[in-house]
Amino acid sequence: MNKNDIADIRKRFKVDSDLLTITDIYNIYIRQESSEIYHEESQAFALLDREQQELFLANFKKVLGGKLGMKLFEVKFEPQSDEQPDHAQKLLYAGLQAEEADEWKDEMQHLALKMVKEVQYEKDLVVTFIRGNYFKKTKRSSEETEIDARDEVFTTPFILCSMNHTDLPKRSIVFDFIGREFKANTMIDPIINLASPVGGFLFPSFTDNAADVNHILYAAGRMNKPDYRFIEEVLNGEEVMTAADDKAVFEEIIKHVVGEEVASQTLANVYEAVHRLTEVDEEEEDPEEPPALDKVQVERVLKMSGVDYVDAEQVKNAFESVVDNDMYEMKASHIVPSYTSKSIKIETKVANISVSPQDLKYVKQVNYDGKRCILIEVEEDTIIDGFKLISEKLLN
Repeated sequence: MNKNDIADIRKRFKVDSDLLTITDIYNIYIRQESSEIYHEESQAFALLDREQQELFLANFKKVLGGKLGMKLFEVKFEPQSDEQPDHAQKLLYAGLQAEEADEWKDEMQHLALKMVKEVQYEKDLVVTFIRGNYFKKTKRSSEETEIDARDEVFTTPFILCSMNHTDLPKRSIVFDFIGREFKANTMIDPIINLASPVGGFLFPSFTDNAADVNHILYAAGRMNKPDYRFIEEVLNGEEVMTAADDKAVFEEIIKHVVGEEVASQTLANVYEAVHRLTEVDEEEEDPEEPPALDKVQVERVLKMSGVDYVDAEQVKNAFESVVDNDMYEMKASHIVPSYTSKSIKIETKVANISVSPQDLKYVKQVNYDGKRCILIEVEEDTIIDGFKLISEKLLN
């Protein structure tokens, strides 16, 4: 899935949407101390009152929120074997094909039991499964009307899971309008924290209106913090690399090739060359795959950046040394997440500075009076807490 696919399905999670319908919802309450299913409830989504529907729909949008490689990860299922009767792909596919709601619920219960197996959660957990249909409109020509566009849609049955912790209400003083008195709030019912899901997934993955049952879209609770145990043991998925992982791998590969010391201009050129790859991708109307950096692309990037002594063998050895795989690929967007954001960090003992990649060329390390200093070229006055700094002639 790409970001456009995810954005389109997210905006369909709203009450009375005719492009996304939810047929069934299945809620499971798991107690922290026992790590077992304490209560379960399954019903048609349409039978929930409107306020409940709105709360759940907002939660489902939260599950699919965030950037690919940071909070969302397209995970490939590991091959199934006869020794894995509860393989996640098998359970989800069976649930997707089930005609009766009870059959679907049974498959989701098996999956929920995998979630609590040998796991101690920090708080009580509510796991919510829904199934429904997502309708993706075909591309419209300039002569089509809105009605024409809805005559032809791609239909994708889906299952979404949302995992949410519960919190006990805080003790407080409330005003009782009926009794006309102030009193302590004695409510002890746990509150499901739907605003901050701690995990979830969407099955199947899909790209260009085609369902891909060999992949699942996993949602982490925190940025760059996927639950690897959940991915491997519950979803039976292959290992994923976060954006932070890719960036760290890229940096180590560059160090192996050019060394630990590098000029700021060279580093700026490297980021600019990587950015060009993402820029070309964004100009494509429907990019199939995000641009990636393999050993060939890394060699090109370095040569474009002025590192003319690099050769293919050096880069190949760097890949093998860092990730033990000279076929490894890194997403270009993970290396330079946003070319206009303050994403490059300059760390010193005195201060930490963040600059955008294209401004890195204005930063230099110089020697002054026997001390190493950071020199930043600026075109306008420097303002600190509202004060304009005085220009001082220190460097000769």
